[in-house]
Amino acid sequence: MKLDSSISAVVTGGASGLGEATVRALVAQGVKVAIFDLDRQADRGAALEKELGVTFCAVNVTSDAEVDAGFEKARAANGQERILVNCAGTGNAAKTASRDKTTGEIKHFPLSHFDMIIQINLVGTFRCIAKSAAGMLTLEPLPDGDRGVIINTASVAAEDGQIGQAAYSASKAGVVGMTLPIARDLSREGIRVNTILPGIFDTPLLAGAPEKVRQALGAQVPFPARLGNPEEYASLACEMIRNGYFNGETVRLDGAIRMAPR
Repeated sequence: MKLDSSISAVVTGGASGLGEATVRALVAQGVKVAIFDLDRQADRGAALEKELGVTFCAVNVTSDAEVDAGFEKARAANGQERILVNCAGTGNAAKTASRDKTTGEIKHFPLSHFDMIIQINLVGTFRCIAKSAAGMLTLEPLPDGDRGVIINTASVAAEDGQIGQAAYSASKAGVVGMTLPIARDLSREGIRVNTILPGIFDTPLLAGAPEKVRQALGAQVPFPARLGNPEEYASLACEMIRNGYFNGETVRLDGAIRMAPR
């Protein structure tokens, strides 16, 4: 798919981090972009609207109504999207079951917290995929045969999750697991689906960490021994969109790291 002003895109989680870098990369190619992000990111969204000419849509991906309203607003501004990049997600950490070191009290991972992560990272991703793909089906194929392209964001934790990451790893493994079936579901309609598994990236999640911690995390990466740059994620996302033979793939972007248990 050629990236130019005839193409529109929706990027979830697009007001910061990997999503924002992808928004900037697409806008630089002339693509018309709408951002889905939480209402608390409205100020950041307004700033990006002013700077880049994008459309900000306050969307919580766990809400059918908000996702529907977001697509309606995005399509009114830019037309039916041919590109969806799913970057919205979150994480938490707790052992499946553990013993308090001081009191000896035994507790388990709160199931409501487990469900929240699944709802945001996995179900929220699928919700946006299904609704976007239905819209893409209304479009005529481009000369290369593409009707649309969907890029998802999983994590290396999908394959080597650390202690306390049961919910996060399960949610991201679910994204990996549904990539090929969805690509097969949509293949006859000319819609390609791929997933990126980022390693340790320099995102707002790490921005507040002490520099020693950031350096220690980067040093775990075999090469290059540093945190990933969001622009590197965006570069791969754009290549997956451009390259018409890229379909049904899950690709680690991690500097060859394999996560230790903790």
